[in-house]
Amino acid sequence: MADTDTKRKTRGGGRAGAAARRGGAVIEQMPWNPPILIDPPVEPLGPEGVEAIHDGAMRILEEIGIQFLNEETLGILREAGCRVDGDLVFMDRDFVMEMVGKAPSEFTLTPRNPDRKITIGGRHITFGNVSSPPNYWDMSIGTKVPGTREMCANLLKLTQYFNCIHFAGGYPVEPVDIHASVRHLDVVYDKLTLTDKVMHAYSLGKERVEDVMEMVRIAGGLTDEEFEATPRMYTNINSTSPLKHDHPMIDGCLRLVRRGQAVVVTPFTLAGAMAPVTMAGAVAQSIAEALCAIALFQYVRPGAPCAIGTFTSNVDMKSGAPAFGTPEYMRATQMTGQLARFYGLPMRSSGVCAANVPDGQAMWETSNSLWAAVQSGTNMVYHAAGWLEGGLIASPEKFIMDCEILQQIQRYMDPSLTATGPEDIALDAIKSVGNAGHFFGIQHTQDRYATAFYQPFLSDWKNYEGWEAAGGVWTQERAHAMFKSIIANFEPPPLDPAIKEELAAFVARRKAEGGAPTDF
Repeated sequence: MADTDTKRKTRGGGRAGAAARRGGAVIEQMPWNPPILIDPPVEPLGPEGVEAIHDGAMRILEEIGIQFLNEETLGILREAGCRVDGDLVFMDRDFVMEMVGKAPSEFTLTPRNPDRKITIGGRHITFGNVSSPPNYWDMSIGTKVPGTREMCANLLKLTQYFNCIHFAGGYPVEPVDIHASVRHLDVVYDKLTLTDKVMHAYSLGKERVEDVMEMVRIAGGLTDEEFEATPRMYTNINSTSPLKHDHPMIDGCLRLVRRGQAVVVTPFTLAGAMAPVTMAGAVAQSIAEALCAIALFQYVRPGAPCAIGTFTSNVDMKSGAPAFGTPEYMRATQMTGQLARFYGLPMRSSGVCAANVPDGQAMWETSNSLWAAVQSGTNMVYHAAGWLEGGLIASPEKFIMDCEILQQIQRYMDPSLTATGPEDIALDAIKSVGNAGHFFGIQHTQDRYATAFYQPFLSDWKNYEGWEAAGGVWTQERAHAMFKSIIANFEPPPLDPAIKEELAAFVARRKAEGGAPTDF
């Protein structure tokens, strides 16, 4: 069953759709409607450039090799005919391309609320919340602090509340007040009860992956067969750049693909540090690190839903610190998009910045990275709302500010903006005004004024005097007040009480058994 935000009648297009009401609080936001990319992607590489990067990636796999620190994987790849020297694996390009060719170019993810189903691939673009920062910042605290379960839950409430957020990624902030052995149990319980959107599992050891799959199955009221019949959840893994895959992440992916669930492989390649300083070299290395894992998963289960991710950016060569939302990041994302289409794979990128607080730098860097996602044809945008300090801080104010950008992207993709029918060319309206007067009062405008243009829920379009008379409230302060209002009036999405009780019992039992080891 959809929550009230998705079912309420909307006013359509640019007027920001439905009013999302919670106990009297009103935020004008657009309805649930994952965008379709209507523009052709930006393609900075010519055919020869695509071929050069592809050839570079294949030569890395053939001549240099990738470390797989996973004994099971080494046995599988040896059986597949790959050359294995210790933990170093060499893959022939024909094998890689044959395996990658078995991956679907498009797949769906169906959460416990089927109305929140999303499509990954094709021209679809979806946005997820910030994932995995260890720290938290909001205006009432005023400094960076370690994350807690309450902070994590509040960010999950924002994840559910905003219609422009389509999937619940990893923990929106690490709740370090929960012991690491049972943290996944408490947070996934919160995710499954506070949200009804697509769910994620960290591939950090057998127990965590198995626990999350079982909790997703319970929350959906599914049999094992129903759970495995279609992708219900996903994981995202990072290679250990340069040229290495570790044991727990590959192990978790193998467990998921064997049960028909989705895997996103995202190398974390920082040009100048963990990858060559040239963007073509960094992208080629990233492609190699991703494709070798996808080839493995396709060998194990042909047709398993897989996506290729990019997290290629650069470092500040003066300090070594990561930089995000840079021109280099944008070009690397666009280039990876071309390679993803070359391989017929869905693509993941991110909404990221290096700023420490939700200020101007935060927004221009995040805007750069989000529009690079659009330009590249990305299907799954991680960290689309709430990310600060290169992924070390999650912020609710930044989350809400980012959602304003995401809504603008959604509106930008509305085909009505480029419609060219007679009523859109509006010759009769132009004739009625002629060389004098204005268009404010004519019927053509009156019929369309409520839906003609995007209306923000956070931006303030008053002039300076009007803004000053209203208290001179800066954007971050407006976002903070909105955050407090949403949390105070939040209503969780419906969940059968018997299912909720079964989830709680599972969590209690697994805690009594000790949860998961912490020495992966």
